[in-house]
Amino acid sequence: MNSDLRKDLVGGVTTFLTMAYIVVVNPSILSTAGTGMSFSGVLTATVLVAFSMTLLMGLYAKLPFGVAPGMGINAFFTFSLVLGHQIPWPTALGMIFWAGVLFVVTSVTPVRVAIARAIPHSLRVAAATGIGLFLTFIGLKNAGFVVADPATFVKLGHFTPGVWLAIVGFGVIVFLLKRKSPFAFLAGIAVATLGGWALGLVKAPEEWVAKPDFSSTFFKLDILGALKFAYLPAILAIFFTDLFDSLSTFIGVSQATGLVDEKGDPVRLKEGLLVDAFATLGAGLFGTSSGTAFIESAAGIEAGGRSGRAAVVTALCFLPCFFIGPLVGVVPAFATAPVLVVVGALMFQGVSSLKIAALEDAIPVFLTIILIPLTFSITQGILWGFISHVALYAAFGRAKEVPPTMWAIGAVSAGLVALEQYSGF
Repeated sequence: MNSDLRKDLVGGVTTFLTMAYIVVVNPSILSTAGTGMSFSGVLTATVLVAFSMTLLMGLYAKLPFGVAPGMGINAFFTFSLVLGHQIPWPTALGMIFWAGVLFVVTSVTPVRVAIARAIPHSLRVAAATGIGLFLTFIGLKNAGFVVADPATFVKLGHFTPGVWLAIVGFGVIVFLLKRKSPFAFLAGIAVATLGGWALGLVKAPEEWVAKPDFSSTFFKLDILGALKFAYLPAILAIFFTDLFDSLSTFIGVSQATGLVDEKGDPVRLKEGLLVDAFATLGAGLFGTSSGTAFIESAAGIEAGGRSGRAAVVTALCFLPCFFIGPLVGVVPAFATAPVLVVVGALMFQGVSSLKIAALEDAIPVFLTIILIPLTFSITQGILWGFISHVALYAAFGRAKEVPPTMWAIGAVSAGLVALEQYSGF
């Protein structure tokens, strides 16, 4: 076997193993009680996005990146849009679709580059950090580690067997991640689930395999219902979050693994971002939250998978996941909770790159980070970060440092905040 082909096979499988947890975690989040979404339907949609868009990443973009519904947006979709604002899930899927359309349009025009250059690095990092805290809070809540309290809003929960199993799962994940094991997330989920089964907290499935569910969420989005003017802030927040995720993943992973051209720029970035855009659009059609390139792809690239063939291998590895719905369905919330906490911690690491000595830099970053978890809304964190950045730079005599595009983004953000207040959304 050709050595490069062997490396792509190993790299592709490694990428799959590091991101396969999304097959369990994403449907468990989107089908949370109260959303009305089918677990099996979301699982099928998750696998379909991962398979089709990773395959497209390999064949069209010729890049070794895995693609699947992203962490953070899935929590925003569930807890902010559907449960928080009581938006019907088909309408919320329509919002994902329109965010994808916007992403596609900007990806084939100079608009994407203008936006990417205008938004300060600090605000991009702040958005990722805030989303990480958002995920962590949801993970702690799902584990039962923190619970609601009428006096203090939240408090430490009782250490039930489920909480202890979540702690054990967390320890397994951290232990294996430190040793760069591709099995880290899956092992943590498996240990906590098996522990729950041994204690009688988890029941074995009545059947182990089943056909894919293309009847529950597939093409059930409400495209026209999502066009309400009041939904525009959330659609733009999804768009910006997808853009930040994509840029940070492609730039960060490419630079870390040497997948750059002679100028130091990521190879085939335009093609990769376009696939990411179609992953969001396709996710809305298939029945799940936005798709994006996974930063876990770095593990597969480091293992030798450096061409589009590695992504093709990763895509093919997702095919059997279409049939394991009953097995995945028995995984309890306390078993997936550690994944949310650890992913949140990984997203939090970006704070080390922040340069916020000046007050006009610190406040927008702080507002972005803190408002995302406290308002349960990525929208609010991003919008207030943009508004405060522009306003404070103008107030402190640094208006000339703000690019025209950023002025426009700040003005639009202020209008969207006013629209949300006026519409009651």
